[in-house]
Amino acid sequence: MRFVIFGLTVTSSWGNGHATIWRALCRALGQNGHSVIFFEKDVPYYRAHRDLHLAHDYKIQLYSNWREVEPSARREVTESDCSIVTSYCPDAHPASNLVLGIPTTCSVFYDLDTPVTLSTLEQSGSVDYIPPYGLAPFDLVLSYTGGRALAELSSRLGAKRVAPLYGSVDPATHKRTQTDSRFSADLSYLGTYAPDRQHRLEELFLKPAKLLPEKRFCLGGALYPADFPWTDNTSFVRHLPPPEHPAFYSSSRLTLNVTRTAMAEMGFCPSGRLFEAAACGTPIISDWWDGLDAFFEPGRELLIARTSEDVIQAIDSGEEELEKLSRASQLRTLAEHTATNRATELVRLIEEAA
Repeated sequence: MRFVIFGLTVTSSWGNGHATIWRALCRALGQNGHSVIFFEKDVPYYRAHRDLHLAHDYKIQLYSNWREVEPSARREVTESDCSIVTSYCPDAHPASNLVLGIPTTCSVFYDLDTPVTLSTLEQSGSVDYIPPYGLAPFDLVLSYTGGRALAELSSRLGAKRVAPLYGSVDPATHKRTQTDSRFSADLSYLGTYAPDRQHRLEELFLKPAKLLPEKRFCLGGALYPADFPWTDNTSFVRHLPPPEHPAFYSSSRLTLNVTRTAMAEMGFCPSGRLFEAAACGTPIISDWWDGLDAFFEPGRELLIARTSEDVIQAIDSGEEELEKLSRASQLRTLAEHTATNRATELVRLIEEAA
């Protein structure tokens, strides 16, 4: 198939989760023989933090403004089998109009931020990246979040055919590697700062750090404020590009997953970080949300934390127990949650929609 994608970014992983998802998925599609071109608006914020300059299995088309790129985009869409517009795409409206105006391409809207989309719609009545006519005209609507989010995309935005396409991991990038002293920790956490995640992060990461001064904690991510309540035994890495994630996880005895409130309330929202850590063979402890057990079996493939006491108990676990957890989650991830798995799912969903 020939794919055209209009998205937020694939070239910069700074402060967003889209880039890592698309890099893995586009690479898997390319390696499976499909042709992919990703249109990304060249905005200053991502240009200043660009950590991908050349892709080998797909094409990247950077552009300054829609009027400039529209003729090229039209040619690509006309010749494509499938054209995808994503949430937070800066030019989602004209891109949607273009895609929906060419009936020969299978039109897809992929919402990688469904809980945010639905929450914004509830509060404001509209969403910047959703066309004013909603999602009804698209042949297929995909959601990074499953469960009841799928029904709400249909009832509130008119999606006629909707399906989940969850996160994944690229095993060629995320795998066990040598430890790095910069990231050495008894417990680590990797994620961009988000106010609606802060209360859980304080309970499940910062509070254990205060109660276990002899243990080492490491936090990595962008956009953390200057007044973030650091502890003396917590080290901080401001931003880690995806190629450094394996060393980060491989240097952790245990790693924590914390979910944003809107996503946790919606359920069925596995972060790509879960799959990355599992692929690297790092034991995981996660907050709970509905549907988590559809991806990993609690107690056998990962641990669940609702309080700081749960986290402290996990840190005190024996090496044999943690090794069993990491081995089980790694095998599950490599069998079910790779980008190749998701690329196969995507092709099947498009064929069914078409």
